Amino acid sequence: MIRVGYPSTISIELFRDFPVGIELIPISEKLDHDVKIDVWIPDPYPTRAMRAWPRLRGVRLIISMLAGTEWIPPLVGPHVTICNAQGAHNVATAEWVVGAILATLKYFPLYLDVQRSGVWKRRFEAPQYYAAITGDATPIYPPVMLEDLAGKRVLLVGYGEIGKEIEHMLAPFRVELTRVARSARIKPKVHPAVELDQLIPSVDIIILIVPATNETRGLIGAEQFALMRQGTLVVNAARGAVVNTDALVEALKAGKIRAAIDVTDPEPLPEGHPLWSCPNLLITPHVGAASPQMAPNALRTAADELRRYLNGEPLHRVVQQAT
Repeated sequence: MIRVGYPSTISIELFRDFPVGIELIPISEKLDHDVKIDVWIPDPYPTRAMRAWPRLRGVRLIISMLAGTEWIPPLVGPHVTICNAQGAHNVATAEWVVGAILATLKYFPLYLDVQRSGVWKRRFEAPQYYAAITGDATPIYPPVMLEDLAGKRVLLVGYGEIGKEIEHMLAPFRVELTRVARSARIKPKVHPAVELDQLIPSVDIIILIVPATNETRGLIGAEQFALMRQGTLVVNAARGAVVNTDALVEALKAGKIRAAIDVTDPEPLPEGHPLWSCPNLLITPHVGAASPQMAPNALRTAADELRRYLNGEPLHRVVQQAT
């Protein structure tokens, strides 16, 4: 019988649709003895999973509950097959992206400050902010109190499953969308990553939803920020290292761009880090997929991979094949 280790923090009820022929073994981060399992579903919090790993024996397959698995290969080595949870968190992540864009363009952080202050007249800080961030000092009446998403020019950097879900959710806003991926495609038109710098100056919003790889580390740095139009909104739902943190801090402090980020580098973001106090920035602490459906969705993908594994069928979401 295949022994499958799972996080002891997750209710056994969520495993009711798992295939027969397996034995479920709860794995705690506080293991004080060795445990032999064949398949491991790590805790979605990597630090907890890392504490458990030294006590695990016999693991041949790891099925992650997350789409990002960059921390797993250095931990387990090349002799274990690793699958991710691709597709499980598409909707939640795409909703975060659209929500972050709308929150920024509708000046929700400013209006939350107004609410907390209890001073109605502070609403007139909005037109001042608009003029400063966009560089448009033209007198406008009635004054600008927020911005529209409709009609904005959006650069979608990363066109996998989550990127496609973001595109679908942006469709009602009638944005002008340009797609970028590692390589070019014809239908729909996707620009290759080598054209990124050529495309940056012509857009209003840049969405980053690429995987963390050596190629994408520092993809957006000082050179790219310099190419951006005044007031460009950068939305990072990928990984913190995709954006050079020092360059991001400088661009924000200079008032050149604005940003909404769910990921940071370093992460967790330490107390007192300059990013916390940057202007024109909305930060959420890597919560983009953490809806009530996160675990059920991830375990459905895990169950699918496990069935394939038991039946000797090809696995669908392999990110590392055991050597």
